Amino acid sequence: MKNVKASYKPSWELESLLWQRGYTLVAGIDEAGRGALAGPVVAAAVVLPYGEYPFKDSKKLDAATREHMAQAIKEVALAWALASASAQEVDQINVLAATKLAATRALKKVSIHMNVDALVTDYLKLNVPQPSLAVAKGDSRSFQIAAASILAKTSRDAWMVEAAKHHPEYGFEGHKGYGAPKHLAALDKYGPCELHRLSYKPVAQRRLFAADSLSQ
Repeated sequence: MKNVKASYKPSWELESLLWQRGYTLVAGIDEAGRGALAGPVVAAAVVLPYGEYPFKDSKKLDAATREHMAQAIKEVALAWALASASAQEVDQINVLAATKLAATRALKKVSIHMNVDALVTDYLKLNVPQPSLAVAKGDSRSFQIAAASILAKTSRDAWMVEAAKHHPEYGFEGHKGYGAPKHLAALDKYGPCELHRLSYKPVAQRRLFAADSLSQ
């Protein structure tokens, strides 16, 4: 038999499982930037009013649609927040821990405005008091996680575009810090800057090569 990949459509199914357990205010959380070689990991927490939305996994949207939807999310959400963990924090505590740190920071910001009592996430298990459903493909299954993925992605992209003004040699505005050929070529030529994650192998290798060439 052929393996058939599950096909999901954003809905309130995950939140409903928590509502049935007596929780009333559920937030969706997602992140962007875990796989990048440079820049922060950015997380978003979102609480939407119940309803139908066009929001979907940010990876399935083009940049213009993401920007349009991000604005719509900010206008309709009951509460939303963004937070990040820096490249230095990624190096210090590893990317998974940094991702959880960014997500926890976003949750704390939302909790200032709303008493969130449960969470749905894209397979991100947080060490927080609130119970959560951390499911695979969460950004394809929940309106709220999808909304969080859009906010996280657009915020991080904007951060990288701004960073490109200070480090134009790397082309951050195009690849947003991921391991594109242009980025790797710039690392070969210039070595890493303070925005790079030195614990990532492609960066660490080029840092070593740059150090070797300087010592010769």
